[in-house]
Amino acid sequence: MLRILGNSRRMCNGVTRRDWLQAGGLGFLGMGLSDVLRLRALNAAQRQPVEYPETFGRAKSCILLLPYGSPPQHETFDPKPNAPEDIQGEFKSIPTSLPGVHFGELLPRVAEIADRLTVVRSMTHPYPVHCTAYVTSGIPDYTPALESRPNDPKLWPYIGSVVDYVDERRLRPGREGIPQNVALPWKMNSHGGPRAAAVQTGPYAAFLGPGYDPVLTEFQGEATRKVIKISPADGPERLVADPYAGITPEGSFQLAGTKLPPGLTIDRLQRRESLRAQLDAALRRSDAAGSAASYDRFREMAMSMLSASRMHEALDLQREPLSLRESYGMTLFGQSCLAARRLVEAGSRFVTVFWDEYAYLNTDWDTHWNHFYRLKDRLLPGFDAAFSGLILDLEQRGLLDETLVVWMSEHGRTPKIKSVRGGGRDHWSRAYSIALAGAGVGRGNIVGRSDAMGGDVAAEPVSPKDILATILHLLGIDPHTTVPNRVRQPVPVAGTGRLRPELF
Repeated sequence: MLRILGNSRRMCNGVTRRDWLQAGGLGFLGMGLSDVLRLRALNAAQRQPVEYPETFGRAKSCILLLPYGSPPQHETFDPKPNAPEDIQGEFKSIPTSLPGVHFGELLPRVAEIADRLTVVRSMTHPYPVHCTAYVTSGIPDYTPALESRPNDPKLWPYIGSVVDYVDERRLRPGREGIPQNVALPWKMNSHGGPRAAAVQTGPYAAFLGPGYDPVLTEFQGEATRKVIKISPADGPERLVADPYAGITPEGSFQLAGTKLPPGLTIDRLQRRESLRAQLDAALRRSDAAGSAASYDRFREMAMSMLSASRMHEALDLQREPLSLRESYGMTLFGQSCLAARRLVEAGSRFVTVFWDEYAYLNTDWDTHWNHFYRLKDRLLPGFDAAFSGLILDLEQRGLLDETLVVWMSEHGRTPKIKSVRGGGRDHWSRAYSIALAGAGVGRGNIVGRSDAMGGDVAAEPVSPKDILATILHLLGIDPHTTVPNRVRQPVPVAGTGRLRPELF
């Protein structure tokens, strides 16, 4: 977090010294002290009264699991055992710990913890495209053209960035050396090949400034399994060593970009930073664009994390018993979920875990073809172990009541299976499913209903914006709270989203 030097001595007009310093730090948004005070007054008014105060702020932290490409609702949380075969698919359904509720047969461990979950079967929105930025920010409208433009001024900030920004302005204390907004295992779509790397819009701070982007890690380790990848549907098969299918226990997570060059010690780096700070002071005085504030925040966080051991300890999975690690699944997603638990335990506020594309476009959850092989070989078993392992581990540590866990994708997949190699389901956003647990979320709760084919919402439609509003509420941030956009207009952090008490 941005470190404010000096004390919080109150001045005669009721403004603290920290307010003045903080106002200076907001210069990159074109905001003066009057704007800061007006925004604080507005936010204070919006926080009173709070709807459903018994759940407001129940979550100390949030772990958001984002399977890029999107899982099929039919093989996960909304199977249709009475539908025709070209809808139901190759896999059957199994009973869960909730009477009368069934999940897909390849999720036996998740089925056992259904009594800890809230499952929403009526998610819906109008954009059946890769749209991480739409479902994880308050942006009201979306076009596919935005997918490859992460710096487009039309974009709105990622929910983790919003939490980080609002918390900082409310002077919510963090823990030294622990960033509040972290993403694992690496920058989204950075390992998916040239075409996938172009699809990068989503988990960024947009008009809040890049200093509020998630702090990224980078996984270092070896894959233990090779899987069949095909692209396009009629293309040649190839074997790829895929870390999402299995990794060696020695695999580790490092903070991206924080490794010191050989021979450069922390002391030498700090002396160099002292000199650089004097030069930067002149830069800030002449920086009309205001980018220096974000740069300062980057540098403060980097120095704090380099010189503190807490973050490195949180990412050190070797400190965990092997039996516990294996309960998450010795896969990249499983170990990322374990690292996320360690991060929130150490003090991180918002941790994102991507299940990302790897090695080839249209692999993993984007199952336009080779659908059943991918699901059976690694996707559903990997999710089954990691998600159930995370929920049970949090519960056993007494952390589930204060940690919100959300499994949420961009959309679902088509009800009807395509006649392509290995079968396939395309993008579908008219009805799909997500799951939540912990921190005020209902236990054994099924919200909404899709029709007999799993293609349209039959009851209680829920927007991804509603999920964002509910996440923010549970984290103690009123969804109507506003932040300034690029032209200093106040915009609501959850966009059009509204609190959904059904989830409680």
